[in-house]
Amino acid sequence: MKALVLAGGTGSRLRPITHTGAKQLVPVANKPIIFYGLEAIAAAGITEVGIVVGETAAEVMAAIGDGATFGLRVTYIAQDAPNGLAHCVLIARDFLGDDDFVMWLGDNLLEGGLGDLVPEFGQEQRRLTGAPAAMILLKKVEDPTQFGVAELDPEGHVVRLVEKPADPPSDLALVGVYLFDRRIHEAAAAIEPSGRGELEITDAIQWLIDQGQPVVAAEHRGWWLDTGKKDPLLEANRVLLERIEPRNDGTVDDASRIEGRVVIEAGAVIERSTVRGPVVIGAGCRITDSFIGPFTAIGPNCEVAETEVDHSVILEGSRLLQAGRLVDSLLGREACVTRHGRSGATRLTLGDHSTVDLG
Repeated sequence: MKALVLAGGTGSRLRPITHTGAKQLVPVANKPIIFYGLEAIAAAGITEVGIVVGETAAEVMAAIGDGATFGLRVTYIAQDAPNGLAHCVLIARDFLGDDDFVMWLGDNLLEGGLGDLVPEFGQEQRRLTGAPAAMILLKKVEDPTQFGVAELDPEGHVVRLVEKPADPPSDLALVGVYLFDRRIHEAAAAIEPSGRGELEITDAIQWLIDQGQPVVAAEHRGWWLDTGKKDPLLEANRVLLERIEPRNDGTVDDASRIEGRVVIEAGAVIERSTVRGPVVIGAGCRITDSFIGPFTAIGPNCEVAETEVDHSVILEGSRLLQAGRLVDSLLGREACVTRHGRSGATRLTLGDHSTVDLG
């Protein structure tokens, strides 16, 4: 089995962060989002991975390289424009050949990764007289109207997919992880662009169903986080920080307090400050006279002075100087925030290289 990872989207829902960088490389708990997916693919025993890239191709390729760090062999597949998930299948035809494959959205985070999905797909193929052409991963959600939703028959076969239905046939949302055999190529070639001008993978799967090809479903029991917006990204940061193991490879002076699960990377310096975990402090940071509160990830080479930070993600090279209290904030690379004479909490979303003086 191979894997097809989609990393070509524009990240419009995460702007301004994604004006200058790939959404799949935004760090969560100080690790790029897409790295979690690649680790999950490797853990499932898959080694051949195609990564679909778009206008941020150079950045993605520089971060992932040939995939050897993950135990993978990576092939990059260029997509000229974000023409839909089924279009990604079409342009990956030469890489995929006739092999079964997993398709994984590069900004998805799943508890447990692929788990038993890969062997389960194979078992379903052996069990059924008509082996399934596809397996989709589903998750129960409170508001199905915001997602693509699947309708299942009593045997667990998918009979219909509906995109953001006003009257949902179920509470089972499509997670964004799919397993396919070679029949998906015919389906992707047979469908027409949707109203938004894209070749939708849901339409390709529905085509398989309409042609009498069996499509089965697996329900995901753990957490699932789509990091395409700021608040879900901060929630993903919170969830992953809950799982860190404390480690101190930096320097902490006697006037500072480190409480709870905290990771301090090499070269980081903590002076006259309190760090209350779960928190990750990146390599080369300098934290002085500050409070770094729970569920905060501070990227490498940041400077924080006379500032409180809670429940936030601060990217590499940023500076928070007498910035008061920041909560629920997402700051891009090399952002600078200062404040003089005001109090109270502030929520910010800043792109790379931004400068803000809060007065």
